[in-house]
Amino acid sequence: MAAGSDVRHLAVIGVGGVGGYFGGRIAAAVAEGREPGWAVHFVARGEHLAALQEGGLTLDAGGERIACRPASAVGALAEAPVPDVVLLCVKGYDLDDAARQIAAHSHASTAVVPLLNGVDVCERVRRVVPAGSVLPACALVGTHLERPGLVQQVGDPGRVFFGADPAHPVDVPGAFLRLLEASSVDYRWFADPRPAIWEKFLFISAFGLVTATSGQTVGEVLADAGAMSDVVGIMSEVLGIAAREGVDLPADAAEAALAKAQAFPFATKTSLQRDVEAGRRHEGDLFGGAILRLGERHGVDTPCTRRVYARLTG
Repeated sequence: MAAGSDVRHLAVIGVGGVGGYFGGRIAAAVAEGREPGWAVHFVARGEHLAALQEGGLTLDAGGERIACRPASAVGALAEAPVPDVVLLCVKGYDLDDAARQIAAHSHASTAVVPLLNGVDVCERVRRVVPAGSVLPACALVGTHLERPGLVQQVGDPGRVFFGADPAHPVDVPGAFLRLLEASSVDYRWFADPRPAIWEKFLFISAFGLVTATSGQTVGEVLADAGAMSDVVGIMSEVLGIAAREGVDLPADAAEAALAKAQAFPFATKTSLQRDVEAGRRHEGDLFGGAILRLGERHGVDTPCTRRVYARLTG
């Protein structure tokens, strides 16, 4: 907490599906007085920002409607009080801009919790944000922005996996953990959260890249021997890089990722696939680009990822 302040400030940068779900639950808990002493600020843009400013956020979580009114909704972090905690929930292509905002508007004890899908996110944030803590983290939640001001959640309740910044070790942030508990946010604090982050990346990078470039749903990929060869090839390359990174993944990590895919409905599309099909900006670099960069750094050949990713970058 900033010196001389008796209120802790939490900023949510990117109030889409992930940021809207976790930030919304926290904002609702604070507004209801379940964990006093916090103020929540949403950083958004466009029509969504206008809706947040006018009526707050509505979170439809498993049929339960939750009204989430933040202390403020702003278009840039600099318009909010200096944050003690930042939930960083932007898309990968907005990461560098968000990191610059944090660097310009934070203090030496600010904790950044990036809830993006990639495995090099903390490293990219740390290049820009020299002070404070960047806590390795990932989120498991099925959400999307239904329309401005409304976030829809389906499936199991969301969960956050995270742990201490290895470059700037600090005590477990007890006040923030109490806030998550008061907000009914399920979390797991790990001494080393990297295995959880890489296990998610193993699944989402392989199936994201293959579904986005083939136009096939998850079920169609599972039924197509050629597409599955690409999935397995990308997973093998990711596992090779993880080993060089010193990440202790379970021996059956690839099999578990494939089993997870088989549990999805046949017609499931990945978020990367939906963005590509809609002609929107997408997070291909967060998956394919990161694998190629890390493979080159560690001397791990990544021919399958390179071939599949080339279809996106053309």
